[in-house]
Amino acid sequence: MDNLMQTLSEKAIILLKSLIETPSLSKEENLTADLIVNFLEQNDLQTYRKGNNVWTYSKNQNPALPYLLLNSHHDTVKPNSGYTRDPYMAMEEEGKLYGLGSNDAGGCLVSLIAAFLYLQENSSLPFNLILAATAEEEISGKNGIESILNELPEIDLAIVGEPTLMQMAVAEKGLLVIDAEVKGKAGHAAREEGENAIYKALEDLNIIKDFQFKRISPYLGKSKVTATIIEAGSQHNVVPDLCKYTLDVRVTDVYTLEEALQELKPVLQAVLHPRSLRLNSSKVPDGHMILEVGKRLNLKKYGSPTLSDQALIPYPSVKIGPGDSARSHTADEFVYLEEIKKGVKGYVELLETYASLYKNKN
Repeated sequence: MDNLMQTLSEKAIILLKSLIETPSLSKEENLTADLIVNFLEQNDLQTYRKGNNVWTYSKNQNPALPYLLLNSHHDTVKPNSGYTRDPYMAMEEEGKLYGLGSNDAGGCLVSLIAAFLYLQENSSLPFNLILAATAEEEISGKNGIESILNELPEIDLAIVGEPTLMQMAVAEKGLLVIDAEVKGKAGHAAREEGENAIYKALEDLNIIKDFQFKRISPYLGKSKVTATIIEAGSQHNVVPDLCKYTLDVRVTDVYTLEEALQELKPVLQAVLHPRSLRLNSSKVPDGHMILEVGKRLNLKKYGSPTLSDQALIPYPSVKIGPGDSARSHTADEFVYLEEIKKGVKGYVELLETYASLYKNKN
């Protein structure tokens, strides 16, 4: 690691500590957005802001060149009840940095920022860089990255910073949440009358338990549907005439969300109401140059079952970053300091290799 990269890595860790100690729950990220703006402006960058989303462009940008987006989020989930440490205190211990958002996705965000600062003055890059620190990722909110896409130029490739152990997620499952309603007929529980909506819903749930979608993705495997909530009845002596349940459907790249919904409808009695058709699955197109970059750097490629802002980015994208997804949303969340240093170096190598291939191709 050269001196500049070392210095930027140290700055990134200091920034991460400040982010940890500044609460930034989804929809309440204004103070961390302020921190990021101040940090970028201290590094002589012009910043743009919409809501709690902050972005900037590499210096000496050339509109004739393609644009690459470096994106990660600065919102967090609420700390869970299992914390034994103050979630809003950045604490170093045995090479770990503890604190809410340290792993998901603070380590990724500050590593991307450091890599951006390292590369952004390089006038020989055959592309422009855009750095975007965005909001509401944890709730897939409409005031996050989706709200700034029309402010940005066309993107050739997005690098989405999420904790993947610096492995490259080249596909990601989408999410379809369905509210289902099964109707019966009310009656007195003491008599043989009515049509019990719970029993009808149980027939559906037994089907869902064993349901298999027809298409299988090479990267992501099977789409999966899971019943997660059920609600029915108001009195012990009344046969319920309505039962509601909720389905969580993780959809692979071989389905659109609408196609997955249509495959479920004929086998269930319930009326199905999708909450949203926004959170699509994604997959890097076959033959895209970023796949060759991964090969040259010996990066493990995989399909991710977890959702990120990739679902809302309508351009080719990969998900990669320091930290481990298994630590996300856990009590006493942490990231290794060494992971951040390796993350900065890894992002720089990824982008420099992409630049080299792009030059040779063109």
